[in-house]
Amino acid sequence: MSRPSRLQRQVLSLYRELLRAGRGKPGAEARVRAEFRQHACLPRSDVLRIEYLYRRGRRQLQLLRSGQAKTLDAFERRRGANEEPGEAGAPTTPPEERGDSRNPL
Repeated sequence: MSRPSRLQRQVLSLYRELLRAGRGKPGAEARVRAEFRQHACLPRSDVLRIEYLYRRGRRQLQLLRSGQAKTLDAFERRRGANEEPGEAGAPTTPPEERGDSRNPL
């Protein structure tokens, strides 16, 4: 069996860090496990996709560690005292209901 590549070691390290950061947050550990299982079948040659998912996982880890995230279900910007619910920066209507046919990926 060959030694794991540097990218594989980074991904495994991220997995462990996300599991540790998700302790005590409802649904976080299950979501981390499900997300990693979902992408486990990616071929090793798809380096661009793996690196993209790795960077996305790092951002989610930062959010979990920041203390502002209560769960891993939704990553939303906290509203200020003067902001209305629809002013949080992201549209409140899903793209399929807006008639926006662009693929988000």
